Amino acid sequence: MTTRTHAENLEFIRTHTRPIPVSGLEPLVLWQADDVTPIWEATEADLRKNRLDPPFWAFAWAGGVGLARFIIDRPQLVMNKRVLDLACGSGIVGLSAALAGAEKVVWNDIDPICEAAVELNSELNLRPCQRRQAEWRSGDLLGVELEDFDVVLAGDVFYEKQMADRFISYLKKARGRGADVFAGDPGRAYAPRDLTVSARYCVPTSLSIENETEKTTAILAF
Repeated sequence: MTTRTHAENLEFIRTHTRPIPVSGLEPLVLWQADDVTPIWEATEADLRKNRLDPPFWAFAWAGGVGLARFIIDRPQLVMNKRVLDLACGSGIVGLSAALAGAEKVVWNDIDPICEAAVELNSELNLRPCQRRQAEWRSGDLLGVELEDFDVVLAGDVFYEKQMADRFISYLKKARGRGADVFAGDPGRAYAPRDLTVSARYCVPTSLSIENETEKTTAILAF
């Protein structure tokens, strides 16, 4: 079994996706798949030999889009602050923080191809000085010592129970250490129900990934 190099991940993204504006967040542009089936099949074809996860990075998911909109609407939440985009996927939430004036953005995901997706999406949306203030952090951060981020953001992480429980625990600990913590939830089954809803957004979605043309994303404040 082999693992793709970073250069191979970049090429895979360029081959199977294209720059597409994010509906409702124009002029933000992401490398996205036009349809879920071809990119999913291309990924699954290499699962065994390349240890690939499903291509969550290839779509602008409703939770992330809503949370990105929330940050763009309220730049004071992240301006001149150290921000973590947890389980970042395409990097859309961290991109919104960088555009809103964050001092530093750290993107994290367990899927290594997300590093390539964030790199390409940063090139599309950020100025060179903004990209120099950004950092990639690989691996599972939920089981390691918390760092001193000012703001922790998580878009669309409550769709599997075991994973949701781990995220909720981590996010509550981050809040306990003094960070401002927000999560975007488009009605996933395992989202916490005891949190303050700071905002709600109607987010356009693709029928191929959500079976709906629009979802309401709640912004949960921990």
